[in-house]
Amino acid sequence: MSDHCDERATMIAAGDLQEFAPRGREQSRRHPSALSLQLRRLQPAPELCSSDGAAGLVGSLREVTIHDRHRESWQLRKGISDVGEEVDYDEELYVASNVVIWSKGSRSQASAVYKAFTVDSPVLQALWCDFIIPQEKVEKADGDEETVEKCICILQNSCINVHSMEGKDYIAALPFQVTSATLFEHFASHLCFPALEPLPTMFSMLHPLDEIAPLVCKSGVFGSCRVQYVADPTLRIVFLSAEPSIVMTYDTVQSLHTVWALRRVKPEEQSLVLKFPDQGGTPQHMATSSSLTAHLRSLSKGDSPGGSPFQNYSSIHSQSRSSSSPNLQSRSPTISNMAALSRSHSPALGVHSFSGVHRFNFSSSAQSPRRPSVTHSPNSIANDSFLVPETEPIVPELCIDHLWTETVPSMRSKNSQASKVFISTDLCGQKFLCFLVESQLQLRCVKFQESNDKSQLIFGSVTNIPAKDAAPVEGIDTLLVLEGSGNLVLYSGVVRVGKVFIPGLPAPSLTMSNPMPRPSTPLDSVSTPSKPLNKHLGPLEESVLLSPVPELRDSSKIHDSPYVEDCTFQQLGTFIQALRDPVHNRVTLELSNNTMVRISIPEIATSELVKRCLQGLKAILPKETAVQMLVKWYNAYNAPGGPSYHSEWNLFVTCLMNMMGYNTERLCWTRNLDFEGSLSPVIAPKKARPSETGSDEDWEYLLSSDYHRNFESHPIAKALRLDPLEVSASRDDFSQSLSLDSSTLLFSHIPAIFFVLHLIYEELKLNSLMGEGLRSLVVLLVQLARDLKLEAYMDYYYRDYPALVKTSRQTCIIDQVQTGFMLHPSFFSAEPPSIFQWLSSCLKGEGVQPYPYLPGICERSKLVVLVSPGGQGIQGMCLVLSALPCGQGFTLRDLESLPFGVALPIRDAIYQCREQPSSDWPEAVCLLIGRQDLSKQAWEGSLQKGKSSVGTVPSSDIPSAAESEEDEDGMNDMNEEVMSLIWSEDLRVQEVRRLLQSARPVRVNVVQMPEASDHEYIEEKENRLLQLCQRTMALPVGRGMFTLFSYHPVPTEQLPIPKLNLTGRAPPRNTTVDLNSGNIDVPPNMACWASFHNGVAAGLKIAPASQIDSAWIVYNKPKIAELANEYAGFLMALGLNGHLTKLATLNIHDYLTKGHEMTSIGLLLGVSAAKLGTMDMSITRLLSIHIPALLPPTSTELDVPHNVQVAAVVGIGLVYQGTAHRHTAEVLLAEIGRPPGPEMEYCTDRESYSLASGLALGMVCLGHGSNLIGMSDLNVPEQLYQYMVGGHRRFQAGMHREKHKSPSYQIKEGDTINVDVTCPGATLALAMIYLKTNNRSIADWLKAPDTMYLLDFVKPEFLLLRTLARCLILWDDILPNSKWVNSNVPQIIRENIISLHATELPSSEDLSLETLAQAHVYIIAGACLSLGFRFAGSENLAAFQCLYKYATDFLKCLSAPTASITGLYNLETCLSVLLLALAMVMAGSGNLKVLQLCRFMHKKTGGEMNYGFHLAHHMALGLLFLGGGRYSLSTSNSSIAALLCALYPHFPVHSTDNRYHLQALRHLYVLAAEPRLLTPVDVDTNSPCYALIEVTYKGTQWYGEATEELMAPTLLPELHLLKQIRVKGPRYWELLIDLSKGTTHLQSILSKGGILYVKLRAGQLSYKEDPMGWRSLLAQTVTHRSSEARAFKPEAISAFTSDPALFSFADYFCKPTMDMGQKQEILDLFSSILYECVTQENPEMLPTYIAIDQAVRRLERREMSETFELWQMKLVLEFFSSRSHQERMSRNPTRGLFMNSEFLPVMKCTIDNTLDQWLQAGGDVSLHSYLSGQAPEESQLSMLACFLIYHSVPTPGQLAAGGLEGSRNFSELLLKLRRLHVPVRALLRLAPLLLGNPQAMVL
Repeated sequence: MSDHCDERATMIAAGDLQEFAPRGREQSRRHPSALSLQLRRLQPAPELCSSDGAAGLVGSLREVTIHDRHRESWQLRKGISDVGEEVDYDEELYVASNVVIWSKGSRSQASAVYKAFTVDSPVLQALWCDFIIPQEKVEKADGDEETVEKCICILQNSCINVHSMEGKDYIAALPFQVTSATLFEHFASHLCFPALEPLPTMFSMLHPLDEIAPLVCKSGVFGSCRVQYVADPTLRIVFLSAEPSIVMTYDTVQSLHTVWALRRVKPEEQSLVLKFPDQGGTPQHMATSSSLTAHLRSLSKGDSPGGSPFQNYSSIHSQSRSSSSPNLQSRSPTISNMAALSRSHSPALGVHSFSGVHRFNFSSSAQSPRRPSVTHSPNSIANDSFLVPETEPIVPELCIDHLWTETVPSMRSKNSQASKVFISTDLCGQKFLCFLVESQLQLRCVKFQESNDKSQLIFGSVTNIPAKDAAPVEGIDTLLVLEGSGNLVLYSGVVRVGKVFIPGLPAPSLTMSNPMPRPSTPLDSVSTPSKPLNKHLGPLEESVLLSPVPELRDSSKIHDSPYVEDCTFQQLGTFIQALRDPVHNRVTLELSNNTMVRISIPEIATSELVKRCLQGLKAILPKETAVQMLVKWYNAYNAPGGPSYHSEWNLFVTCLMNMMGYNTERLCWTRNLDFEGSLSPVIAPKKARPSETGSDEDWEYLLSSDYHRNFESHPIAKALRLDPLEVSASRDDFSQSLSLDSSTLLFSHIPAIFFVLHLIYEELKLNSLMGEGLRSLVVLLVQLARDLKLEAYMDYYYRDYPALVKTSRQTCIIDQVQTGFMLHPSFFSAEPPSIFQWLSSCLKGEGVQPYPYLPGICERSKLVVLVSPGGQGIQGMCLVLSALPCGQGFTLRDLESLPFGVALPIRDAIYQCREQPSSDWPEAVCLLIGRQDLSKQAWEGSLQKGKSSVGTVPSSDIPSAAESEEDEDGMNDMNEEVMSLIWSEDLRVQEVRRLLQSARPVRVNVVQMPEASDHEYIEEKENRLLQLCQRTMALPVGRGMFTLFSYHPVPTEQLPIPKLNLTGRAPPRNTTVDLNSGNIDVPPNMACWASFHNGVAAGLKIAPASQIDSAWIVYNKPKIAELANEYAGFLMALGLNGHLTKLATLNIHDYLTKGHEMTSIGLLLGVSAAKLGTMDMSITRLLSIHIPALLPPTSTELDVPHNVQVAAVVGIGLVYQGTAHRHTAEVLLAEIGRPPGPEMEYCTDRESYSLASGLALGMVCLGHGSNLIGMSDLNVPEQLYQYMVGGHRRFQAGMHREKHKSPSYQIKEGDTINVDVTCPGATLALAMIYLKTNNRSIADWLKAPDTMYLLDFVKPEFLLLRTLARCLILWDDILPNSKWVNSNVPQIIRENIISLHATELPSSEDLSLETLAQAHVYIIAGACLSLGFRFAGSENLAAFQCLYKYATDFLKCLSAPTASITGLYNLETCLSVLLLALAMVMAGSGNLKVLQLCRFMHKKTGGEMNYGFHLAHHMALGLLFLGGGRYSLSTSNSSIAALLCALYPHFPVHSTDNRYHLQALRHLYVLAAEPRLLTPVDVDTNSPCYALIEVTYKGTQWYGEATEELMAPTLLPELHLLKQIRVKGPRYWELLIDLSKGTTHLQSILSKGGILYVKLRAGQLSYKEDPMGWRSLLAQTVTHRSSEARAFKPEAISAFTSDPALFSFADYFCKPTMDMGQKQEILDLFSSILYECVTQENPEMLPTYIAIDQAVRRLERREMSETFELWQMKLVLEFFSSRSHQERMSRNPTRGLFMNSEFLPVMKCTIDNTLDQWLQAGGDVSLHSYLSGQAPEESQLSMLACFLIYHSVPTPGQLAAGGLEGSRNFSELLLKLRRLHVPVRALLRLAPLLLGNPQAMVL
C-alpha cells in the first residue's frame, strides 16, 4: 500500500463499453412456455404456493409483487470448448421462473442458445457442475485418470435435475428443503436447514446417482481431534472453491468467517462417525461452538416447549404447523415424513420408523424427555437401529478440516456476512481470498499459500480495502473494486494499480455531504412492500445473500445504502452501483438507472516479446518489487489514449530503463524510439517544434533514425545497390557521459535483469518467427552489457549481429561505489550462455556445462537441451519429445519454427524412429514421427471400452440384388468386405449361406409312382418333408456359429429373428406341403428346441462391444406365446456374449416366476456363462433354488422340471469354474450317482443329469489334478473311477441321506452303481480334473480293456469317451499322425480287425466280431476327437491330413458290405465326430475340403440320418466359418471344458431328445471362441487391404523358433505361441508388434475387430492393384536412372505423395519456362531436391535443403548482416560428422540416407572457399586487429563475424588468458588451443597471425 501516498493521477483506460442484457431474457420471451407463465402470474394458482409454506394466496401475491428482476437470475463463465483450444466468449446460464436457458456467445455478442430446459416447479438455482464418474475396478488398470462428466444442475424445491453434456439426465429427489446449493467442481454440495436441531445441516452429493450424504467436520479443539457431522444450523456456506479445495462458512451467532479444507473422508473417519456415540452425549457437545450457546440458540429459535426435535418423524399428525419447523412444510404433507419413508428401505417399518434419523448417527434418546409414544421403547431403538439391516446409515463422503477463522474485532455489527467471496491472484501469482462485507463497506483480503509439501494451506493476515463492491479480473490477475465514492479502482492483490477510466461514463464528482456513511441498518428492519414474509422466511432470506449469483439480492438494496440520499449523484443520473459476472477480463457494471454495461479491462501486454520479458522479470525479482514494477508498467501502457501495438516494445524499453535509473531522454537510441509506431520516421517526435519549412535537422534526424539504419542493412538496399550514406556524428553523442540514478526501483537488480533478458534472447533464437524481437532485444542487451563492462557479452552480441552492434556507442557510467550495491545473482556467469554453442559442443562430444533454465520462459531451450543428440539413443529422443513439457508435448508445428540446424538432429531421430517404431508408443509420439497408421491405432486403443467406435471395418452399405431377396435369412449383417478379401477366389461364403438358411421352404422332390393313389402320394410327400425338417431344425446351431458376433443392434429396434420355416414346396407346380394337414403323425412340440436354437443363433449375432441395456432386452420380449422359446434362446445368447449382466435382477425374477421351462433353461445358463468363474453369490442363490441337492434337507420340495435342474447344475459348474470350491465339488460328486427316488422322481432322463453333474464337477476342479486342496478326504478320483467301472454303491453321506433311504419302486438297481447312467459323467469329470496334467496313473485307468471278456462289459460308445479322456490327460503325448491314433487301439482288436473293404466275413467262435468292430471305430473316433481338441483352431496341416484320411475311410466304410457288423448308426456317429474334429482344427479357416465333406453330409437326408447327425454336421460347418472367418477356437482349459459340453459325442435322436445330453449345452462353444483375425486397413483410404506379415513362433519342445510369412487378412495362431508379428515392407511401412512383453496390446486390437492400420509407402501400389509389384514407380525410375532422372517430371510426383504443398512447389519451382538463362541451375537443384525428399519419404526436409542453399549463396555474396544462418550451417555439418551419426551409418549403410550424400560436401566446400578468399583479400588484417583487441574497420565487420563463428575462434580475452604470447611454433599453439576447443582447420588459418609470420598456411 506504499503507493497510496503518492496518489498520482494515473488512470487506466477500460476497453470497449457495451450495453449488457442477459441473452436468456429475450430468448425466454420467445420460449413457448412464456405465455403460460404470464397467465400464471395473474391468477393466484395454488400450485405456485412458494416454498415457505405460507397460504397459497400470500404466495401468489408475493409472486406478483416482487419486481420482475427478482425472478430472473443469471451467471456467466468463460466459454469452454470441446477440444481444449483457447476460446474467448462467455457462456451464460439464465433462470426465469421455470425455464433455464444456456447460451454461448462471443465478444461481438453473436450469441446462440445452446440448450433450454423447462421444469415443473420454479427453479431455485441453476449451475454448472462437473461430476467425477467413479471408474469400475476393471478399467482402473488401463488408466487412472478420472473421467469428468460435465453437467448442468437445476435445483427445484423438491428435486435436482442433472443434465450431462453427453445427454444423460438424472433426477435426484431431495429428502428435505434445500435453501441453497453451491457449486463445486466434481461435486454439487447442498447446504440445507431442516429445523430439527440434531440433524446434520450440510450435505454433499458426489454423483447424481449417489445418495445425498452429510458432511463431517474434523476440528481440533484443545488438541483433541473430534470427527462429527456438521450439525450446527448457524453455519452458512458462503463460498466453495475447487482449486484449492476449500469451503468458507459464516457463523451467524459469532459473526465470524471460517475457512475449511474440503476433502474425501478417510475410511477410519467414516467408521468413527458411524460408531455409536455414548448414550449420554448430545450432538451439541460435538458442535464447534460450546454446547451452552448451542442450547441457548435452540431456545431462542422459539421452539414451543412441547415440540420435540423428532416431532416431524413421530407420526403423520404432525401437520399442525408448529413454529419449530417453518420451512419444512410444503406441498407434500410433510416432506420430512416422505424423507423418513424414502430413506428406510423397508416399507414395513412404516411411518413410525425412525429410520430417517437413524441414518445419521446421533443418539438423542437422553435429550428429549417428552418423547412421543413410539412402538418400541426408546432405548432399544437407539441401540438396535444399527442391527436392523434395512436402516443402514448413510456413509459420509466429504470431510472439512478447519483451516482459518478471522480474528474477533472489538465491535462487530450483527449482520456482517460476506456477500461476495472470490479468490484472486496478484500479478506475481500470490493468492488472496477476498470477501466483501457489504455492511462494513470493506473488502477483506487474506493472503494464503501452499505449504512446501503441498499438503495444506497457510493463511496470512487480513488487509482491508474500502469497497462497496468488488470483482476479480482473472484474465490479468487483478481485482476491480468499486469504492464508496463511485470510483472504480484496479488492485493487484492488495496493491493499488490505478483508477479505471470508462469512456462514456461521467467520472463521479467527489462532493459527498456525508463522507463517512453510517453502517447500514440490518436487512430485517427495512420494510418494503416486497418483504411481508420476512418472519416466515427465516434462514431462507439470509441465505439469499450467499448465492453466488448476486442478482438474488433484494431490490431494497438501494434504499439501504445511506449515502444514496446524501450524495449529489442523483443529479448526475447514472453512477455505478454494483459489479457482477466477471469472466476472464470482462465485467458487467450495474448502473443506478437499472441498465448494465459490460467493459473489458485491458491486457497487461499484447506483444509476444514484452510478455516474455515481463514473465522473466516476474520470475527473477522479489515479489514486492515485481508487483511494483508491473503496476508501473501497467499504468504506463494502459493510460487513456495508450500506445498502438507497434510501439509497445519501445514503450517497454523506456519504462524499464527509467526504472533501472537511466535517463532515457538523454540516451541517444532510446530518445529516438518513436511511440507512434509508424514505420516511417517522418512524423517527428512530439517535442519538435511545428515548422512549415523544412530544415537540415530533419534530414539529420532521418539519417540517425532506426528506420534508416534498419533499411541500410536490409536486403532490398543491397539489391538496389544503394550506397550507405555517411552520417555526421550527431552533436551530443560523445559530448557528455550519462550516469545512472541509483535510487530507482530496479537499479540494484540490473545484473539479474540483464541475465534474464539474455536467456530470453537465447530462447527467442530457437524460434525462427521471432527474428524481429531478437533485433529489438539485442540493442537493449548491448547497452546494458556495455554499462556493466561485460566484454565477453559484448563480443558475443557483436558476433551475432555485426551490423546492429557497431552503431550504438554511448555508455553510461555506473559509479564504482554503487556497483557494490548491485545484487549479482549466483547464477550469473561471466561467459555468456549460448544455446547454439552448447549444442555444438554436444555434437562434438565435448563435455558440457548444464544449461541455465528459467521455468516458464526457457521452455524451448529446455526441450532442445533434453533431446540433444549427446544424451540418449534415438528411441529415447522421440519419447522425450512427445512427453515434454507438461502435456503439451512437442509438435511438428514447433519443429517447423525451430531453426534448421537445431531441428536437424531431431528430424533425423524422427526419421529413424519412423523406420522402426514400436507398436506400443503413445499416440502423440506416433503423430510426431509421422506414422498415421500407428497414431490411429493408438487413438482407437485409448478410446474407452464403452465409447469404442466399434471396431468393424466400414463395410459397403449397398445391398446387392441377391441380398435383398434373401433378406430374412439372418446372415446379411456379415462383413462382406473382409470376407471377400479372405476368400477371394470362389463363392464359398454364398454356398455356406445357402446350406445354413432355414427361412425359406425346402424343396420336396418325390416322384409319384403310377400305382400310388393321390392320397398316398400326399402322405409320401409329407413323410419326405418330415425327414427334411429334421435337417432344417438342426441348422440354427450352425448358423449361430457362422454369424457369431457380427452385428451391432440399433437400440431402438427389436432384434430381427429369422423365422424357422418347416413347410415345403413340391415341384413341378410348386405346391405347398405342410405338416399340419393331419395326414401323418407329427411328434408334438417337435419344433420347440429348434426355435430355441433359432433364438440363440439370432442373439449370438450381437457383438460383445454393442451398447445394450436392460430395457432393450425386455423390449425384445415377444407378444405372441409361440415365440417364447425363441426369446428363451435369445436370453441364453445374451448371457454367452456377456450382455445379460445388464439385465436387472427384478426382470430375472420376473422371467423365472413365469415357470416357462425353456426360459428358465436359457436364463440360468446365460447368467452363469456371463458370470463365468466369478463365484458370484447372487447367481449361486439363483441356481441353488433349482437344484434340490443344494437346498437344506428340510426345505419344501419344489417341483423343478428335470431339464431346468440339468441347466442349473451346469450353471453351477460355470459360475465356479476353476475355483475348486469344496462344498460344490462334494455335492456334485454325490449327484453323479444320485439314485432314483421312491415316488418316480429322478427316474426319467437320469443320464443327462448325471452327465451334467460330471461336467460341472470337472469344471469346478478344472485342471487342478492331484493338488485339489482340502479335498483329499472326498477321494474324488477313486469315487469317479467307481462310477465309471461300477461296483457296490457307497452309503450316501451328507445331509440328503434321509431322502435316499427307501429305494425307487420303479427301477430295480439293487445296491450296485448303474454304470450306464454314471459312466459318461465320471469319465469326462476325470478328463477335466486331470486335463493336461500328463498324469499316467489316472490315464491308465482309462485305457481300453484288452481282453474280450472285459470288452463285453463296456458299452462301445463309452470307449470313445475313455479314449478321449485318456488323451486329454496325456495332452503332450498327442501327435498328429495315424500311427499315434492307432496306438490307442488295444492289441486284441488290432489283430482281429477286419479290413474296411473285405467282402465276406471271417467267422470265429470265441471272439464277438461285432463287439470288436464297434470298439475299434469308437476308439479311433475318440482318438481323433482328442486330436481335434489338441490342435483346435491351429490349422495344423499334419493333423488335418490325418483326420481327413480317417474321415474318408469312414465314408468308404459306410458303403462297404461289412458296415452292417459295425452298425450304420455307429459309423454315422463316428463320422460325425470326425467331421467335428476336422472342423475344430480348421476352425474359422473355411477350408474347402472340409466344406465339401459337410456339403455331402448335408445332402444325405434318408435312412439312418436323424436330427442329431444333421446337428453335428452343421455344427462342423459353422465351426469351419466361425464368426465369418473372424473367430477361431482357443485351447485354454476353460475353452476345452466348454467344447466338451458343446460337442459331447452322443447326438440326440430326434428334436426333443434330451435324454443323454441337454441340447442347450451345444451353444457353449461360444466360450471357446476368440477373435484372431488380423485385418490390415489402409489408413489413408480406411478400407481393408492385403499386407504381408511375418509371424515368429516361440520355440517349444517340439520345434525350434520359426518364422512364417502370411498374407493378411489372416487368422493368427494362438497368441501365447508367438514371439512377434511384423508387417513386412517394402510396400507398407514396417511395424513390429512384440509379444514377448505381453499380449495385451495385440489382444485389444483383435477384440476391437482385429484392425491393424497400415500405411503404403510412397510410390507403391496395394497388393490388390499390383499383385506382383511390377508397377511401382521406384521400380520404373531405378531401371532407367540416367542423366535425365534429375529433371524428374513434376507430374510424376503424384504417385508419391498427396500433399498439395508439394504439388504447388513442383508446379512453380520445378517447371522450366522459356528463357531460363542462369535460373536453369536453380531449377535443376530444386527438382533434384524434390525428387530426393519425395522418394526418401521425408518431404519435411525440403525447407531445410532450400534454407541451406540460400544461406550459402548469401554468404558467397557477402550479404550476411547477422550470423544466425551460419550457426545453423555449422550445426548441420557438425551433426553429420558427429560420432553417433557416423556409427549409425557404418552399422547399416543402406538404410535411407537422411540427407543426400552429395549435397553437404558441396555446401561445406563453398563456405570454406568463400571465407578463405575473404581472408586472403585483406580479411587477415581486420582479423589481426580483432585478435589484438583493436577495432577493425567497419566494412569488414560482417564477414569477420562470420569467420569467427564458423571457425569457433576464441575471444581476445580468452586468447590472452590462454598465454599464447611467445608461442614459437605450430605444435605449441596446437597444445595450448586444444584447451579452448579450437578445431584444427581453424588453427591452420589462425596460426600465421598468432605466430606472426605473415605467409598463410592454407592457400
